[in-house]
Amino acid sequence: MDTVILPSTLLLTLLLSVGLFFFIRASTKDRIEKAQLVSEQDEAALMSQLKEYFRSRSYRVAAVDQEQNQVTFEGFVRPSSFLAVFLTLLAFTGLACLSLVLTLLFPGSSQLFPAIVVLSPLSGLFYWKKAGRLEKVSLKVELNQNEQRSPSSVTVIAHRDELAELQRALQLKVAD
Repeated sequence: MDTVILPSTLLLTLLLSVGLFFFIRASTKDRIEKAQLVSEQDEAALMSQLKEYFRSRSYRVAAVDQEQNQVTFEGFVRPSSFLAVFLTLLAFTGLACLSLVLTLLFPGSSQLFPAIVVLSPLSGLFYWKKAGRLEKVSLKVELNQNEQRSPSSVTVIAHRDELAELQRALQLKVAD
């Protein structure tokens, strides 16, 4: 019975370790999205509000294209201390489980396997080095052709979390 349980447990633990590795790697991935947002304000008021919003979030104007009515903002996104610690704890737990399974499977070499747990801080360090980066947000305010009071629309290219926060803070709706 043990001849089947331990190898299958090792296989499952290795599969979970691979999943953990890809989870840690994905924590630093760019998630840039494009969204068409609509506001009830006119273009000038909306652009002023957008500038103030990004200034308050420590972004600066990097480029302005008057012809296309487009503005690009830049800002440094700091890594999250909580996420760095969380990833380190996940890696610690995953490596401890792998160490335990290897110790049970190969009892003669059981002194070596617990040492792999010391690699867990590398996951937090990896996240910390890769997650801090210069982020760009591109805004293009669409001009309304008719004179009637109609909603202003803005095309935003940014990280998905920034898009969600922008929508929440300025009460913007996604265009249909």
